[in-house]
Amino acid sequence: MQKKHQKKLIAPIIIAVLLVAYFIGFIVVLATTTLLSAGWIIVGAVIPLCLAGVTIYVLIERIKEIRSGEEDDLSQY
Repeated sequence: MQKKHQKKLIAPIIIAVLLVAYFIGFIVVLATTTLLSAGWIIVGAVIPLCLAGVTIYVLIERIKEIRSGEEDDLSQY
């Protein structure tokens, strides 16, 4: 991998890691609370898990774009 591609990968990876950590933290806080019933805890945990999955998917797509040389999506239009 070229050096210039490595620099462009840093920001998306950091943002994705922070978002996934936030979603996991939300699930941990939700799971440790005793104020909600089990059904609400499950529903409240599924949504952040889905969002974390989407974040990882978007990160993988962004890495593919950067490696293929399509850094700017606006160039397609």
